[in-house]
Amino acid sequence: MMNAMQQKYEQRAEQAGSLLCVGLDPEFDRIPKRFHKYKLPLFQFCKWIIEQTAEFASAFKPNTAFFEARGSLGWRELEATAELLRTQYPDWLTICDAKRADIAHTNRGYATAIFDQLGFDAVTLHPYLGREALEPFLERRDKACIILCRTSNPGAGNFQDLHVDGCPLWQAVAEQVCRHWNHNHNCMLVTGATWPREMRAIRCIAPDLTFLVPGIGAQGGDVAQLVRAGLDSRGKGLIFSASRSILFSEDPAEAARSARDEIQAARKAAKDE
Repeated sequence: MMNAMQQKYEQRAEQAGSLLCVGLDPEFDRIPKRFHKYKLPLFQFCKWIIEQTAEFASAFKPNTAFFEARGSLGWRELEATAELLRTQYPDWLTICDAKRADIAHTNRGYATAIFDQLGFDAVTLHPYLGREALEPFLERRDKACIILCRTSNPGAGNFQDLHVDGCPLWQAVAEQVCRHWNHNHNCMLVTGATWPREMRAIRCIAPDLTFLVPGIGAQGGDVAQLVRAGLDSRGKGLIFSASRSILFSEDPAEAARSARDEIQAARKAAKDE
């Protein structure tokens, strides 16, 4: 069973022929100088990126860190970006990359801010505090909860490879989310692009969950390997996220188109195998 957000993503993916998510990581010092003249420069940059890449994408993922670093001004830029996506791109899945995790009482405030005030469809979350702590997110049947499972960064194994009852922690997380947390059919998993072997194992544990896959651009994940490892039985179930490789390329539209086409070619090859 799919919830509304997974259906929304898959409908857009089918329409666009794309499993690409454009990550909006607008580092102020790296955005073109022409945007600095605006009152809300990060918003104007994100608006331009969205306009350039929407044709080739099925999701957008603003990373709150780059907005929060600018204080109250950055929060207004994030609000404006979220409103633009909500009102002008309603068919695209919107993911708030905030990686929230705290006790339940605090998470209730985070959930209200991200889902109700900003209007995002989904949010990234840490599993470390357990299901009870994340319940303010998990109880939202109308939204999606994307739980960190096997992340793409080099130091991921410091904790994620530690064994719990004979299996690595990332495997325990996948099992918990799939078997015990997904009671509202609104859970997804983060499975980094740099770990295709682990992704294949996670797909066996969670055959029906959608995976958010960061790391196919600047971090160098092998798309063909990942597609073979992560596609579900319907040939879907993956959201490939690329950020810096698109945002700071000379031609963001072409970079997004190229990423979209590479993913689609890998899907076709996997289907033909």
